[in-house]
Amino acid sequence: MNPADAGAQHPYERLTPQAVLDALDAVGQRGDGRLIQLNSYENRVFQVMLEDGGAVVAKFYRPGRWSDAQILEEHAFALALAAADVPVVAPLLLPDGGTLAHVQIDGHPFRHAIYPRRSGHGPELDDPETLRWLGRFIGRLHAVGAEQAFVHRRTLNAETFGHAALRRLLALDMIPPAQLSGWQRACEQALAAIDGAFTGAQPLRQLRLHGDCHPGNILWRDEGPHVVDLDDACMGPAIQDLWMLLSGTPEAMRGQLAAVLEGYRQFSRFDARELALIEPLRTLRMIHHSAWIAERWSDPAFPAAFPWFGTGGYWGQQTTQLNEQIEAMAEPPLDPAWLD
Repeated sequence: MNPADAGAQHPYERLTPQAVLDALDAVGQRGDGRLIQLNSYENRVFQVMLEDGGAVVAKFYRPGRWSDAQILEEHAFALALAAADVPVVAPLLLPDGGTLAHVQIDGHPFRHAIYPRRSGHGPELDDPETLRWLGRFIGRLHAVGAEQAFVHRRTLNAETFGHAALRRLLALDMIPPAQLSGWQRACEQALAAIDGAFTGAQPLRQLRLHGDCHPGNILWRDEGPHVVDLDDACMGPAIQDLWMLLSGTPEAMRGQLAAVLEGYRQFSRFDARELALIEPLRTLRMIHHSAWIAERWSDPAFPAAFPWFGTGGYWGQQTTQLNEQIEAMAEPPLDPAWLD
């Protein structure tokens, strides 16, 4: 969406409480009038209390982001994981036997899906046993992910999350002139290092991933973890679903990764060459995140949530962090010798 259209009505403004309740009623989920909008920037997600006393979560997809085929691949992956007893919150089947509903609201098309309500808390990432459990969990997820490839969803690599994001940011013309040259130079240098890292790690095994497996998308209950939000599911290297569990000094991350992989390798194989992609993937996430915010600036939720975005201070900080990542990518990757 073009930031120049920020003054126009955003499609999400049509998602009034009554419109949400009517959309659910049309697929056999009759709400009792109570609903809560849940935290989500990309889509609009509502917890809806039902007349029968239960509750569901309704996810309305951002218009224009995914095709139906891409959304249905996400749903099929979630259902395959659930069928393999991998704890994931999968979409419910609708009366027509599918998982994706279409609705017109004030003449604007929306797609939505219905999910069971699940609760939990964040994992304790400083506990080695929790990390081993998460490793087993992601290993099982990847075992299912490796069974076949996505056909319609994107692949995470330096082009899709890096070079393309840079081009989109430059085209949007949202970087102040005083910061543009410094940020662009740092970004291009970082991307050159990322290109080299991906080339050096070839051939990379590509599999279906969660894609955004940060701790906020992992809910912990007494029986262990389950994941939510496969909206960013993609093809890519296994390390993408593991590196966001790591933090701190290189020594601390070695210990954390040792625990994660102890569990992971009970269910999936791991190529130690992918360790060289941890910092490149972290850098790609930074660049992609800036482009993600810029492209959604016409959505009123984004200026409210990221008021500092677009300021000289923001882009100056991004330049500093990219330069720090260039240095980090020049360091030797985590020593894989201890893996065996």
